[in-house]
Amino acid sequence: MEIELNLVDDAGRPAMRNAAVLDSISDEQWSTELAQFNIEVNLPPFPLAAKSLGALEQTVRDALNDADARARRHDARLMLVGILPTVRQADLTESALSANPRYRLLNEQILAARGGEDMHLDIEGIERLRTHADSISPEAACTSVQYHLQVRPEDFGAYWNASQMIAGVQAALAANSPFLFGRELWRETRIPLFEQATDTRAKELREQGVRPRVWFGERWITSVLDLFEENSRYFSPLLPVCDEDDPLDQLARGEVPSLAELTLHNGTVYRWNRPVYDIAQGRPHLRVENRVLPAGPTVADTMANGAFYYGLIRALADEEEPPWSGMSFASAADNLRRGARDGMDAMLVWPGAGEIPVTELVLRRLLPQAAIGLDRWGVDGVVRDRLLGIIEQRCIAGRNGATWQARTVHAIGGDRPEALRLMVQRYIEHMHTNAPVHTWPID
Repeated sequence: MEIELNLVDDAGRPAMRNAAVLDSISDEQWSTELAQFNIEVNLPPFPLAAKSLGALEQTVRDALNDADARARRHDARLMLVGILPTVRQADLTESALSANPRYRLLNEQILAARGGEDMHLDIEGIERLRTHADSISPEAACTSVQYHLQVRPEDFGAYWNASQMIAGVQAALAANSPFLFGRELWRETRIPLFEQATDTRAKELREQGVRPRVWFGERWITSVLDLFEENSRYFSPLLPVCDEDDPLDQLARGEVPSLAELTLHNGTVYRWNRPVYDIAQGRPHLRVENRVLPAGPTVADTMANGAFYYGLIRALADEEEPPWSGMSFASAADNLRRGARDGMDAMLVWPGAGEIPVTELVLRRLLPQAAIGLDRWGVDGVVRDRLLGIIEQRCIAGRNGATWQARTVHAIGGDRPEALRLMVQRYIEHMHTNAPVHTWPID
């Protein structure tokens, strides 16, 4: 798991202090993210079996609590949220980028690919935002959690297809990004914001139908090679770094090829479900990296979302007749947009059910399948029931992070920036209780 977080000051505004905070944390699991108010923690791999998911939850809480205590030394707090509601467009300029030279180079290369054309943001939801930016810094408003799953090469296609199939369900259930620059937009505004803020295509290329770099894809696959082939065919390299090692020579010497150029290029094609080739303890492996979800609101919610994801894709991938064969790929892509736009109110398309409210789909069909999948992974029954129970109660209450944020801001009323600031302060208080968001009061 990777978890991205925001740093906020006592007033609930972005705190541009990640270098100082990371220096205090002094742990190699923690690293910078795109902007100076972002940091990221990378959790070590763990088995799904037995009580590991429950133990990981405590590990994450301990890590975040320790990091938060160290951040306070620099007048900052940690916040798990998809988009920091108080971030302003003035906060997201090139000067806000973290010191890591990779981010500066990435910014330069994306702008160069666009021929110097500004980034245009046009997001229409409950309200509408139309603006532009002269750097990729608006992408820094997006903070997410990434779930990784190591799979056998011969099983990769099934797990990736299953992940694509449920992306819209995930976005609807876990939406936590309703505000950007003071506007109430989609329930998971990260989706359109990330797509637009990292678009390398100038207007002419968009009109010609050139594929966007943030990409859902366009077909079900049979092998991971399908995705790597698409990366090579459709996307030019952004970072001009070459590797001196020849993979075939490495194989001939009995070595494991690093495939450094492939992995670097793959890291600049922003699929919502990304293939990952990596080497651990001298052994190569493949992972599916699920990148759909926002961070937060709590560690408990994050672990519940992970349990639902891991369980459901196992159940779907194991089916004798692939369930995605009954769904067009275009429907899966449309589901993601519906889920991100409408959240808990989304109507999704599902094989054998037609168009159905996402909460009904989850309660009647998908939660039982997720439970079966977790059983097949060997997850402890008590851990399974507690985590999936959070998803169940979230559906019954019809409340996720996005709905809590929006209802709280409207309940506070008055000046929107002040309402957002007060909401953020309440959010952080509730976040530290680790009580799932569907139990948070609105007052």
